[in-house]
Amino acid sequence: MSPRHAQRAEARPSASTDYDGVLITNARLFTGAAELSAPSNVLVIGNEIREVSSRPIVEHDVGKILTVDAGGRTVMPGLIDAHWHAILARPTALQVLSADVGYINLVAGAEATATLMRGLTTVRDIGGPSFSLKRAIDEGIVIGPRIYPSGAMITTTGGHGDFRQLFELPKSIGGPPSRVEQIGGAAIADSPDEVRLRVREQLMQGASQIKLTAGGGVASPHSPLDVATFTEEELRAAVEAAESWGTYVAVHAYTSIAIRRAIAAGVKCIEHGHLMDEPTAKLIAEHDVWLSMQVFLDDEDVPPLPEGSPERAKFMDVVAGTDNVYKFARKYHIKTALGTDLLFSKDLAARQTAQLPKLARWFANAEILNQATSINAQLLALSGPRNPYPGKLGVIETGALADLLIIDGDPLEKIQLMADPDRNFVLIMKNGKVYKNRLLQ
Repeated sequence: MSPRHAQRAEARPSASTDYDGVLITNARLFTGAAELSAPSNVLVIGNEIREVSSRPIVEHDVGKILTVDAGGRTVMPGLIDAHWHAILARPTALQVLSADVGYINLVAGAEATATLMRGLTTVRDIGGPSFSLKRAIDEGIVIGPRIYPSGAMITTTGGHGDFRQLFELPKSIGGPPSRVEQIGGAAIADSPDEVRLRVREQLMQGASQIKLTAGGGVASPHSPLDVATFTEEELRAAVEAAESWGTYVAVHAYTSIAIRRAIAAGVKCIEHGHLMDEPTAKLIAEHDVWLSMQVFLDDEDVPPLPEGSPERAKFMDVVAGTDNVYKFARKYHIKTALGTDLLFSKDLAARQTAQLPKLARWFANAEILNQATSINAQLLALSGPRNPYPGKLGVIETGALADLLIIDGDPLEKIQLMADPDRNFVLIMKNGKVYKNRLLQ
């Protein structure tokens, strides 16, 4: 274990379901504004918020109600991570490429539970074989967040996500898929027709959105950052296939050339963008394209990349662009979502919510919390009819899905509270069910 990350015991979810609804009283609500609400009450029936009121809520038409006195604490919507890899967050890269698939999925299940217990009630899985994990969570077999799955990240030969070794080349036409393709982590496509096929395969399995890697990446061994991989024609084939199913394409892209090519093809969301120039940032705003950003800094959360390795050098190049891209996002009012993209490390994954306070150098605390709730929810809604969880997320209002957190303190005053969910998140509710409740102890 890296000495930078202290080992902590994982919180365990409550198994209590002996109630028909939950009434939270004496709560200060985060509703998106710069200040918390006056003392309020929230009634949850089933999986929805039934009523929000500053007056006592005494009438309801269901059976047993669990009453929770928030004691003046903050109640806010459950957190949403717009760029997560549910299968790839905890195992090492070597384990993903070599371990038994059953083991990988069991590890992912444990990480899914830990993710929910960090207050992340919803994640957009932006590449990986998460369909079975999503189903297990939805069926109550595994405890975890809602997953908006992309399925395999679609890449080109030599692109980000192509983890083949050089001895595996040349690829035989019609030959067996590589290991990462076999497990559904990535799909290699080198023509518009191949792209359409791979996109439709993900949609067939239940993808809510599609992920392509339009440029080079950090972790892939044969993928320089400056390379633009897919052609505009190939990207457009993906967009057309996704739009035929009523959903959208997001692309991994750091550089201006990769971003511009994607925008020209009709892509709706750029993941990363750290190396873009200012004219490209302006173009993103003009085309009303989303930017899903990550707070990559030279700090304790640098991924476990060997010193002196090409991968570490690429990551530091990305880090150098973080400040610029956030400044561009503010200047041009780009629709900016928040994702963490923590990979291949249990210790790093545990610091998922610790990424929020880092945004304070660019955003006010209310803006940070909005990114992690209502703004990310707007991005999820782009899935249209492919949305696996119809209902309103990321807000506290009548009719919204009941994903709620009670925070011991005011994160609008002290955003650092979000970095320690074990201590500061005293209640975690997803879909109307309470998984953690320290207020009863």
